[in-house]
Amino acid sequence: MSTHVNAANKNDIAESVLLPGDPLRAKFIAENFLENARCYNEIRGMLGFTGTYRGVPVSVQGTGMGAPSIGIYSWELITEYGVQNLIRVGTAGGINENLKVKDVVLGLAASTDSNYAHIYKLNGNLAPTASWTLLLKAKEAADRLGIAVHAGNILTGDVFYELEPDWWKQWARLGVLCVEMEAAALYMNAAYNRVNALAVLTISNDFVTGAETTAQEREQTFTNMMKIALEAAIA
Repeated sequence: MSTHVNAANKNDIAESVLLPGDPLRAKFIAENFLENARCYNEIRGMLGFTGTYRGVPVSVQGTGMGAPSIGIYSWELITEYGVQNLIRVGTAGGINENLKVKDVVLGLAASTDSNYAHIYKLNGNLAPTASWTLLLKAKEAADRLGIAVHAGNILTGDVFYELEPDWWKQWARLGVLCVEMEAAALYMNAAYNRVNALAVLTISNDFVTGAETTAQEREQTFTNMMKIALEAAIA
């Protein structure tokens, strides 16, 4: 079988999938963490791989940038391929003074300025949250690995280049930790379909201090979040 964006056959994808936005990060994870990994998807350059991690089947699928893109990939993974656990591994911009570059954040909830939730025809505003099951597993994995993590509200934004330079301060005032572009849509799709989702993020740039990382660092050195996600995926 195949779908609009995925060339995989029905049994090519594991029940637990890591979802990096960058397809090259998917390739990096497959080559450095999975055993016997094979590529099942190359459509639109959005690479997908399945292998084993400590003997358990795990997949990793690139999703691209933004709520619409991860919305498509996650929906098809859930409804067409039976995926039960979806863990976003991506980068975020820190907007909290207690965060620094390369810190790891677990997205407890995902506030958003996106209109993605309109598909559910709600009479109010949904608060998209992570799966408690995966959140607990990720925190326990981080503790075992000795990796410090922050957990809290994150922001899924639709716009990368905001015109107002201090736009983020209103969100920071309410305790939001960081901003990214995908988690809210993932959490909503997972909630609607009764499966598990979590965002494990690495701070790649800091709005408070102006610190940034390089493109190569973002692709290849943010391994702590990958280790946490993989441990949570097989727990």
